[in-house]
Amino acid sequence: MGELAARLRTELERYSVGEKLPSSRALVERLQVSPVTVSRAIAVLVGEGVVVSRPGAGVFRAAPRATTAAPRDFSWQEVALSAEAGQPPSRSTDASGVLAALAVPPPDVIDLNSGYLHPSLQPERALAAALARAGRRPGAWERPPVDGLTELRAWFARDIGGDIATSDVLIAAGGQSALTTALRSLVAPGAPVLVESPTYPGILAVARAAGLRPVPVPVDGDGVRTDLLADAFAATRARAFVCQPLFQNPTGAVLSPERRREVLRIARAAGAFVIEDDFARRLVHADAPALPLPLAADDPDGVVVHVRSLTKAASPSLRVSALTARGPALERLRAVQAVDSFFVPRPLQETALELVGSPAWARQLRELATALRDRRRAAATALRRTLPDSLPPQLPYGGYHLWLRLPDGRDELALTAAALRAGVAVTAGRPYFAAEAPAPHLRISYACAPGPAQVTEGVERLTRAYGETAG
Repeated sequence: MGELAARLRTELERYSVGEKLPSSRALVERLQVSPVTVSRAIAVLVGEGVVVSRPGAGVFRAAPRATTAAPRDFSWQEVALSAEAGQPPSRSTDASGVLAALAVPPPDVIDLNSGYLHPSLQPERALAAALARAGRRPGAWERPPVDGLTELRAWFARDIGGDIATSDVLIAAGGQSALTTALRSLVAPGAPVLVESPTYPGILAVARAAGLRPVPVPVDGDGVRTDLLADAFAATRARAFVCQPLFQNPTGAVLSPERRREVLRIARAAGAFVIEDDFARRLVHADAPALPLPLAADDPDGVVVHVRSLTKAASPSLRVSALTARGPALERLRAVQAVDSFFVPRPLQETALELVGSPAWARQLRELATALRDRRRAAATALRRTLPDSLPPQLPYGGYHLWLRLPDGRDELALTAAALRAGVAVTAGRPYFAAEAPAPHLRISYACAPGPAQVTEGVERLTRAYGETAG
């Protein structure tokens, strides 16, 4: 692959800027190499910025990068990275929310709790084929670069979009590991960190284990309340805000265009980082409108540290993700990850690269989009029939869960226990709040159910438990 990239790089001199290169099929036939080898070689050139790949159109010679432009100023990060909290850290690890999400219910219980795909939704054959191809690659068991395989980093850079470069990407061992690295790298022990409220319990657990103080900022149907975000930065002088702008867990909210701009503006003014957990980008439903770009794709100042994982859309065991950052922050991330884990195992990276470079990956995403849409519709239809007042006004068109508000005074823990006895596992809302919860909630996940029929049956079992626990 390296030899092919070098050969194509030399042949670029024959083409003018903007001119189209031969198709992948033509290169396969002329050079007598596999399509995967051609795809990887082109990915290297895209990462170097010497060619541009336009899906459906082809590959074109890129314009030379400007050398006269002023370098970007990342000096504000020196303040953010060196700010001290002024008080000793208090480390505590509460893994109850994380362990609850990882719990496997008995076989006779319908799982509406887990955030991982049911085995029937995972691309098991494609993963097996990718693993086999990866194992046959020369050097598959050699030590990888600390930053990750260049081709995989280039793929993530293209997948994120904007002007993200290969050199901005660090391969990490899954989204949870990436979030841990980001918080430990960017926030001093004992310092506050702003989080959405409600938010994924894993974020709260990581922050507290690192000796940080999570400070909640409320979320509504348009994402985080930016008026309250500005107040929180002013009150706490926090240096980081962790958010999920797309299909937020647990509410499913998508950050509105106006608030996207405000989040970046407020963070820049505060000299703070935005840690963007883009966990659900590949969990979009088949009936969804066009998705907004990640915050990282519209961030020239190095404010956003982006996290993206392959795990949710593929398999719980494909723990491969990307951390994207710029400036001194990236060096800090690299150092912390190297100390913690050295690097992500090369066979796993090679498998991920084989998977996303195959036609099976696009097919998996299409089939998954349809399956998630059907399960969401089944859950919503059943809830409208049985617990209509619990549903939010706007249902999410991505992700894998619904966030239900219960009547004031309802005991959500008693309800989840009764539901389990009735044969369905659901998630109590309390662990999603950093402070006192404003109301009782439940989260229903439909990704781990075998199909829409089981989702419907699970909601009906929940409804029976709901009636039994009425006060």
